[in-house]
Amino acid sequence: MTNSNVLPTACNEFTSAGLLRRIAALIYDLFLLAAMVMAYALVIITPLRVTFYGMPEENVDWLGFPAWLQIVIMLGLIFVLIGYYWLCWRKQGQSMGMKAWRLKLVQSNGELATNQQCWLRAIIAPLSLAFFGIGYLWCLLPPNKECIHDRITGTKVVVVPKIGN
Repeated sequence: MTNSNVLPTACNEFTSAGLLRRIAALIYDLFLLAAMVMAYALVIITPLRVTFYGMPEENVDWLGFPAWLQIVIMLGLIFVLIGYYWLCWRKQGQSMGMKAWRLKLVQSNGELATNQQCWLRAIIAPLSLAFFGIGYLWCLLPPNKECIHDRITGTKVVVVPKIGN
């Protein structure tokens, strides 16, 4: 019986994921993340709006939540989105987009990333994308072809070979 937390052979034998495959997996994940944002709005924001301002009436301008509550709501949303990636990476090393594109997040020894690596990666990866994608473009440079967040967290994204037909 094999442990699903470790790739069957040395991680160095697998191909590092290229930029286009990583971006494709990210785009795939964006659909799920958009659904999570809508669910968050339905479960958290809508009840808060009704609590603070009552049921909406016709043509009534809504001023919005107080600044402190806006910050709390935004931090909650960020936590939910980061938590999605943490859960996926800790349990099986793959988000939904990574599964579709046969990518897996592992440590250099082939084991799944640790809690700390997953949290740090989930925080740093969006920043890599936010700064004109420089953190992602870094994977175009030889010899390791790692993104900035791969290097900082000590993880790598590899292409998992096809199994069966």
